[in-house]
Amino acid sequence: MYQTFLPLNRELESYLLVYFLSLIGQPAPQNQPHPPVCTFKTFMDCKPQTFSGTEGAVGLIRWFEKAESVFAICNCPAGDRVKFAAGTLLDGALTWWNAQVQLLGIEAANATTWDDFKELMREEYCPRDEIAKLENEYYHLTMVGSEIEAYVKRSYELADLCPNLSRPMPRRIELFIKGLPPRVKGLVTAANLNNLTQIVRLAHKIVDQEVESDSLPPRISSTTTAATTSTASAADGKRKWNGTDKGSNSTQPQKKTDTGSTRSFSQTASVNQNSSNRSGQGSYAGKLPLCSKCDLHHKGQCTRVCYRCNRPGHKARDCRTTLPAQQQPAQQAGRQQPQQTQGNQKGCYQCGAEGHFKRDCPQLRQNTGGGNGNNNKGNNAGNVARGRGFVLGAGEARNDGNVVTGTFSVNGVIASILFDSGADWSYVSLEFSSRLGLSPTLLVMKHIVEIANGKTIEATHVLLGCKIDLLGQVFDIDLIPITLGSFDVIVGMDWLSKYQAEILCKEKIIRVPLPSGEFLSVQGHRSGTPVSIVSAMKAQKYLRKGYPAVLALVTDSSSDERKIEDLPVVREYPDVFPEELPGLPPHRQVEFQIDLAPAAAPVARAPYRLAPGELQELSNQLQELLDRGFIRPSSSPWGAPVLFVKKKDGSFRMCVDYRELNKVTIKNRYPLPRIDDLFDQLQGSRFYSKIDLRSGYHQVRVREEDVPKTAFRTRYGHYEFLVMPFGLTNAPAVFMDLMNRVCKPYLDDFVIVFIDDILIYSKSKEDHERHLRLILELLRREQLYAKFSKCDFWIREVHFLGHIVNELGIHVDPAKIDAIRNWAAPKNPSEVRQFLGLAGYYRRFIQNFSKIAQPLTSLTQKKVVYSWGTK
Repeated sequence: MYQTFLPLNRELESYLLVYFLSLIGQPAPQNQPHPPVCTFKTFMDCKPQTFSGTEGAVGLIRWFEKAESVFAICNCPAGDRVKFAAGTLLDGALTWWNAQVQLLGIEAANATTWDDFKELMREEYCPRDEIAKLENEYYHLTMVGSEIEAYVKRSYELADLCPNLSRPMPRRIELFIKGLPPRVKGLVTAANLNNLTQIVRLAHKIVDQEVESDSLPPRISSTTTAATTSTASAADGKRKWNGTDKGSNSTQPQKKTDTGSTRSFSQTASVNQNSSNRSGQGSYAGKLPLCSKCDLHHKGQCTRVCYRCNRPGHKARDCRTTLPAQQQPAQQAGRQQPQQTQGNQKGCYQCGAEGHFKRDCPQLRQNTGGGNGNNNKGNNAGNVARGRGFVLGAGEARNDGNVVTGTFSVNGVIASILFDSGADWSYVSLEFSSRLGLSPTLLVMKHIVEIANGKTIEATHVLLGCKIDLLGQVFDIDLIPITLGSFDVIVGMDWLSKYQAEILCKEKIIRVPLPSGEFLSVQGHRSGTPVSIVSAMKAQKYLRKGYPAVLALVTDSSSDERKIEDLPVVREYPDVFPEELPGLPPHRQVEFQIDLAPAAAPVARAPYRLAPGELQELSNQLQELLDRGFIRPSSSPWGAPVLFVKKKDGSFRMCVDYRELNKVTIKNRYPLPRIDDLFDQLQGSRFYSKIDLRSGYHQVRVREEDVPKTAFRTRYGHYEFLVMPFGLTNAPAVFMDLMNRVCKPYLDDFVIVFIDDILIYSKSKEDHERHLRLILELLRREQLYAKFSKCDFWIREVHFLGHIVNELGIHVDPAKIDAIRNWAAPKNPSEVRQFLGLAGYYRRFIQNFSKIAQPLTSLTQKKVVYSWGTK
C-alpha cells in the first residue's frame, strides 16, 4: 500500500510504513535503522584526497576515484557532492572554483551535478593538447606480452580521461579488445560478450592459458606497466615513442627510440624478471626447462634472435655489433655481409665484422679522428660516418616538448629552423641550400643519416662556414644538404655542443652562453592550439600575470561587401535595418495567443542535461534576452525544457521544447499561401528585391494572459516569453496573418509574402524604385525590422522558396537537384516518404510525376512489404 507514494525520500518512506502498519494492527518492522546523515565533517573524516590543479590528468582521475569512493562510504547525497568535493580543492584549483562561484552564484554552483562538475574539471585541467595525446595513446593502446593487469589498468585510466572515445560502452569494449594479442582477441571476440567486466575476466583467463602453453611469454610482474602504444607508423616518418612511463601525467615523446620499441621493452622486461629469479625472488614455478640462450623457460629449440643484429645464439646485451639491425645493410653496402659462423668464433667488438680486431676497426678511426665529421684531411673516402636525424612536420615540431622551432636568418636569408638535440649533425634542405651562395665541399667520408622511419639517406657534401643570426649574434655553423620536410634548417647536437647551448623545452627557449659571460635567450615558436575565444575573466587573469596583450581590429579589405549607402532607395531607410532589434515590439493588430483544449492541465518537464559549453551559451543567451526585454522571470506552473541546435556558422541556437504544450493547443487553421499561387503572380517581372525580417517571430508580442504558458525551465531559473518564441505550433499561422494584414494594400500587385520573406517584383526599373520605397516606408511605419545581410536589392535573378526566379520564368534550384540526385537509397518507408516530400516539391516541373513515383508511393503503404529494388 505504501508503495503508491513513491518516490519519497528514504526517511519519510520509513515513517509512513510504520504508520500504515500500525493502522492495520501489524507490528513495525525491526532492525530498520535510519541511514546517518552525511555532513561535511563526516565526509572529511573519511580522508578524501586533495587536488591543487598541478597533478595533471592522471592525478585528476585519481582525485575523482577517491572522491567517489568517499561518497559511497559516507552515503553522501547527490545534492551535496559538489559542495563537499570543492572543500578538498587547494591553491590554483580552489581559485578556479571560486571564479566559478562568482560567475554562477553560490547556489547554482553547488547545485551542479557531479557529472557536470567532472566535465568542468576535465575541461580546465586536462588541456586539449594533452587530451589529444591521451586519446592517441588510448586508441593505439596494445598489450605487451602477457601483461594483462597493466593493460587493463592503463585502459581503465585512459577510458576515464578520454570520454569521447570510451562512450558509449560498446565503443570502449571495442577499443579494449582491439589492443589484445591476436589470438586472445579472436577468442574474446568469439565469445560475443557485451559486458566489460566479463570480457576482462575472460581475457585474464585466456592469457593465463596462453602463458601455460608457452604461446605467450611469462608475466613480468604485477607492477610493471607493459601497455605500449605506437603513435606513428614508419610510413608517416614521425618519431616513435611508447607509453610505458608509469604514473606519468601525460605521455611525452621519447627521442631516439629504436624502431623495435615494443620488442625491446619485452626483452628488457624478461631480463629483469630473470635477474629477480636468480636473486631468489619470484622464482619460476612451472615445469618448462630453462633455456641457456635466452634465460626463459620454453620447450624445444630456442628461436629467439638478438634484437640488435637479428642473429641467433646471443642476446642484445652480449652483441658485438654496435649498430642496430636496421643499419646493418647500409653499413655493409659494397661488400658481402659476414655470416655468423658456428662455434665460438667472434668478430670485431666495434662493427661485428670478421677479419680485424676492434683496435684496427675503420669505424673506430673515423669516429675518433674525424672531429665533427666535416674535416677534409686524409684520404679515407671509403669510410662512412653515421648520423641520426628526424623528419618532423611543422605542426608536430611545435607540439613536441623536446624541440624548439623559430624563424631566423642564415647567410642573410630568412629560414624556418628546427633546433633538435635528437639530430647528431646540422642539416639544410636541398632547396634552401641553393639560396645560401656557398659552394658545397666534398666530405672526407660520406654520411649515412638515419631518419625517424628507420630509413637511411646518404649525404656526401657539406656547406662550411654558414652564418646563423640569432637576435643580432652571429654564429658559425656547418650544414649538410639533405632532403628535409617542413623546415629549411635543422640545428643538431654538433652546433649545440660546440656553443654549449641548452634547449629549455618547456619554455621553448634556446640559451647560448656568450664570451662576455652573459646568456643569449632565443624564444622559439610556442606550442599549443591558439585560443579563438577567451572569456573576459580569463583575459584579466592573463593580464595580471603579465602576458602581453594586443587589441586589434581585423577587417577583410578584399571583400566586396554591400553597404546600405550604396543602394538607391534603400539608403534612405537605414533605421529599417538595425544590427539588433531595439526592444519589445509595439502592440500590433495581431498578437500571439495560445488557446488550450478543454480540461488541459499545465505541463512542466525537467530541464535537459547540457554540456558545460552549452551551459555557458545558455547563460549568455538568457542574459541577452533579458537585456532586450524579450523574457522575464516566471512563477508559471508551465515549464518546457531547453536544448541547443548548432547553426551552420558554428554558433548555437537556443530552442525551447514546446512539444507538450503543442499537444494541448487548439490549432490555428489560418492558411499558408500555396507556393504555386505565389509564383503565378511573377509573370512578366524583371526586377526583384527580397527582404528577410530580423528574428521575425520576436517582432510579435504574446497576449498577456498567454505569457505564462510560454514558460521554460533552465539551470539558471524559470522564465517566460513576452514575444512570440520559436517552436510553438501556431506561430507560422499567426505571423502569416500579421504580414497579410500589413501588406494587404500591395499584396499580389507588386509584393508577395511567405511568413517572414517578402519579395518585391516589378516590370521596369522605375516601377521597382517606386515599389521598393512603398514597402520600406510601410515597414518603417509598422516598426518591422529586416536583416540587411540576408536581403537582396535591385537584382535580376532571385532565389526564393527553393526556386530561382528571373524574367525567363521559374526554375528549379540546382542545389536541390543535386540533393535529390545524391539522396541515399531509402531503407524503410519513413525514408521513402522523406524523399517523396523533397521530390514532390518540384512536381510541377515533372510531367506525369504521380505515375513515375507510383512504385515509391506503394512502398509507403502499411500492408505492403518493404522491398527495395529496380522497378
